[in-house]
Amino acid sequence: MIKFWLVVLMVLSSGFYSTGAVMNDSTVPDSVNIGILYSFNTSIGRILKIAMEAAVEDVNSDPSILGKTQLKVIMQEDSKYKGFLSIAETLQLMAKHTVAIIGPQSSITAHVISHVANELQVPLLSFSATDPTLSSLQFPFFIRTAQNDLFQMTAIAELVVFFGWRQVIAIYVDDDHGRNGITALGDKLAEKRCKISFKAPMSTEATKEEITDVLVQVALAESRIIVLHTNTIWGPKVFSVAQNLGMMGTGYVWIATSFLSTLLDTASPLPSDEMQDIQGVVTLRMYTPETELKRRFVSRWKNLTRGNTASGPMGLTTYCLYAYDTVWLLARAIDTFFKKGDRITFSNDSKLSQLHGDSLHLDALNIFNEGNKLRSSILGVNMTGVTGQVKYTSDGNLVNPAFEVLNVIGTGVRKIGYWSNHSGLSVVPPESLYSKPANRSVANQKLHDVIWPGDTVHKPRGWVFPNSGKRLKIGIPKRVSYREFVSQAQGADLFKGFCIDVFLAAVNLLPYGVPYNFVPFGDGNSNPSNTELVRLITAGVFDAAVGDITITTERTRMVDFTQPFIESGLVVVTPVKKLETSAWAFLRPFTPMMWAVTGIFFLFVGAAVWILEHRLNDDFRGPPKRQFVTILWFSFSTMFFAHREKTVSTLGRFVLLIWLFVVLIINSSYTASLTSILTVQQLVSPIEGIESLINIKDRIGYLQGSFTRDYLIEEVGIDESRLVPLKTPEETAKALKDGSHNGGVTAYIDERAYTELFLSSRCDFTIVGQEFTRNGWGFAFPRDSPLAIDMSTAILELAENGDLQRIHDKWLLSSACLSQGSKLEVDRLNLKSFWGLYLVAGLACFLALLIYLIQIMRQYKKDHSEEVESSNHSQGSSRVRTFLSFVDEKAEDVKSRSKRRQMERISYRSSDGGSSSAMASSKEYSQPAASNRSTDCVTGEDQCQC
Repeated sequence: MIKFWLVVLMVLSSGFYSTGAVMNDSTVPDSVNIGILYSFNTSIGRILKIAMEAAVEDVNSDPSILGKTQLKVIMQEDSKYKGFLSIAETLQLMAKHTVAIIGPQSSITAHVISHVANELQVPLLSFSATDPTLSSLQFPFFIRTAQNDLFQMTAIAELVVFFGWRQVIAIYVDDDHGRNGITALGDKLAEKRCKISFKAPMSTEATKEEITDVLVQVALAESRIIVLHTNTIWGPKVFSVAQNLGMMGTGYVWIATSFLSTLLDTASPLPSDEMQDIQGVVTLRMYTPETELKRRFVSRWKNLTRGNTASGPMGLTTYCLYAYDTVWLLARAIDTFFKKGDRITFSNDSKLSQLHGDSLHLDALNIFNEGNKLRSSILGVNMTGVTGQVKYTSDGNLVNPAFEVLNVIGTGVRKIGYWSNHSGLSVVPPESLYSKPANRSVANQKLHDVIWPGDTVHKPRGWVFPNSGKRLKIGIPKRVSYREFVSQAQGADLFKGFCIDVFLAAVNLLPYGVPYNFVPFGDGNSNPSNTELVRLITAGVFDAAVGDITITTERTRMVDFTQPFIESGLVVVTPVKKLETSAWAFLRPFTPMMWAVTGIFFLFVGAAVWILEHRLNDDFRGPPKRQFVTILWFSFSTMFFAHREKTVSTLGRFVLLIWLFVVLIINSSYTASLTSILTVQQLVSPIEGIESLINIKDRIGYLQGSFTRDYLIEEVGIDESRLVPLKTPEETAKALKDGSHNGGVTAYIDERAYTELFLSSRCDFTIVGQEFTRNGWGFAFPRDSPLAIDMSTAILELAENGDLQRIHDKWLLSSACLSQGSKLEVDRLNLKSFWGLYLVAGLACFLALLIYLIQIMRQYKKDHSEEVESSNHSQGSSRVRTFLSFVDEKAEDVKSRSKRRQMERISYRSSDGGSSSAMASSKEYSQPAASNRSTDCVTGEDQCQC
């Protein structure tokens, strides 16, 4: 690289000379030379010169900066993008012992002279060279003092995504600034799954005819989103030609980079014809917060430009603010440099000193020895200027990059929002968001309404069909089976079927016409591979594919699909046979577990009722054998509500009431299930689903040309040798009837949409198990095709208004034969259907027994609390015997009192001369009661006897 620049230097026609000796004394110099390299004879250069001169004056008049040292500015005219001559201009500045150079104006020149700055270690500060590649490690001495174009391109990419577009066209000047900026835009769009569909470069010396040729190519392209990245010289020319070509009207979107806002700020207002050319354009401007420093500088600007407007308007641009801050940034860095004790010294490079005596005087060039230290001081500055906070990040860019989003309307611009690297698009100033957490969510992105070209507020669609007259070639699978979905008319290029009708209905809902031709795909003798059809879209053979195309993972990697217009997962179809009834058919309504639990609960409830009733009810008393038989009889007779034992206790009646309700539900369910089993034809199959097929070695059929084969091999793990391709429904039915052992198949796996048609007229087969995939059918388009998005919207509209269902019923309405494919387990009743009832019955029994036990224990404690056994050894057994004796005694006592009350009621109802038999009965039952009279009187339980 050094040899290259030495060769360049040798062709210079003028020599260089030294203007002073090396500054190696120990004192701080009275002045420091800084160079400014700009095109001061342009409209922008003139106002930038005023801003920088004002900054130098302010620095030199401020004793807090640099003390007594003055900034001495050496201004050099930039040669207007002529890179070769810029080398000479730069070397002239550097030969004057400048410690830093502000400039150049363009990124093209910056690329050239950054190499010289690297060799001589002189920092190069620029606020207008915004090319992102200048921030690379290749140019360590280039320091950008304004926002990087990388952030501007990020803002444009987020604008494209915000409005829902996917593709843009880039028009740019084919130089370092244009190419590198558009490359950065392409990278940012790619991060958001968008892209530049067409690049339209222009020569740096393009004529009006050449610009016209470029824009004609743009007009023939599909996208209508145009990003213009150029400069203030070529931008107005492009807009003028676009206006003449009718490209500034409705349907177009123009997004201009910051060159347009700079032009508007510099020469505002523009001539009326130029303003008319840019109506509706969206542009960006570097954002500077509204601070007191900025307001003072803006109010001061009129005084600074007074008397300098003879050559044109002198508007205040954002670059003027950055130019002013750049001088202050350099002054503060030099001040820090001196405060650290560093001194400015230059030395001759050994290679340059070898050229001593040459007529070019290259030995006059010196290397700034402390260049690296001054560069570090510049990057370490943290100040507040008229542009806001000036501070550098670790990657050499200014903190808090932000842009204003502007919309050109009438004679000026309207601010529609902001973009910041912190929170993206917003309608509030960025500095109000810096204190909050970053939020880049879609819902948080906001902008005001935009007035687009053509004076419309309706967001343009962003694309059209190319004007080349080309019609879309849509591939249609030429099927030999299930022609209800897609079929070709005999001897004609007409297609019909469910999929075709859905496509035509969706196209009719689009707000624009779609020119297309259907092209059949397949030989007509076998079903074609839909995966191959999709692949041909990526190869450019077809522009789209319409048909029964399943959306799979493999295919979505190749193309974009629309919203599914039908759901269709894989299912298993097998032959079925009628299940004949048998002598034991009555056992089938309940599963074995259900029978077992039901029997246990009968016994449990019977035992619970016996415990609650045997003290009070003679029907539950007697010898142990009789009581056991009573429990069994009572338990199972409740199934038919035929129990003859009556319950007299409240708790016993409560348990019986709950249990009879459970029995009612069980009987009703049993009756309904048994009726269904005995009266409805039952179909059974040895295959229960895909799991059953994995474990056996029988052959399995699938539809030829579908994705089923690859899915069963790769995902399910079925050996390829077991798979048999089948073409037609007739061939499938025959293979299923023959079975795997007779050359057929045991089961057939296909998508539900096909199997519904297959089973609609074939009742000897059924679907077993559940769908083991979740797929859908969609129309295929190339990646990032905007037509796929519009067609998806149309399909959703068809679903909402019911047209999609009507098309389905027209082609695919199946018969009732599908309903006969019921599974064996449907009519059998499982325990899980009744566990709630059993739980309620069990809780009722438990609660009643608990209450009964508490009553017994309380009575026992009350009557026998005074009885305490003296022997600890026999205390436990004595208590048990005493408790059992108490229970028996109380049982006899309660029984006697019950009979006595019964006879007394009979006596009360009898006349005074009642029958002797009744009186005899009364006397008979009065004797046992007499023996307990004292107890009854004490307890108060028999007031009549007392």
